[in-house]
Amino acid sequence: MTTTNAPAPTTAAPHPTGDDATTGYAHEHAPRLPFAERLPEFYRAMLRLETAAAQGVDPTLYHLIKIRASQVNHCAFCIDMHTKDALAEGESVERIVQLSAWEESRHFYTERELAALALTEAVTVLTDGFVPDAVYARAAAVFDETELARVIAAITVINAWNRIAVSTRMTPGHYTPGMYRK
Repeated sequence: MTTTNAPAPTTAAPHPTGDDATTGYAHEHAPRLPFAERLPEFYRAMLRLETAAAQGVDPTLYHLIKIRASQVNHCAFCIDMHTKDALAEGESVERIVQLSAWEESRHFYTERELAALALTEAVTVLTDGFVPDAVYARAAAVFDETELARVIAAITVINAWNRIAVSTRMTPGHYTPGMYRK
């Protein structure tokens, strides 16, 4: 997630909002806290961390890591953002849809992507214990040490963004690709 708690764009949201009888949709929650406004230096540091983590990582792989970690963390804002970014950069709808069941949809992904997805889940869900040796070894077999360090950095950064977005309850649905790029 590389964003601020900026107001929603002036264009119409991609989904109806409101909880009245005419729309049938639940009321859209408001963000809890304008995080970037309250801690601008921390936010700028996170943006620098994001930039550093993205260097040298294949953009397609980076999107898959960000989307999958966000799914595991139930971060709707980041799922919305990174899915839209991936689609805008040419990722297929089919691969994004199958990502939540990647283990059963292995034929949609390369061996490197599968290893990165397994590592993403292991690093994201630390409540199950340490990253299993088999998961790490699988990733180490398809990435050189520098690439592996970059993948771990990418996983770490999206997990930090997810925790910010989930705890401040950032609202999904209003992001358009490029809207936060400077």
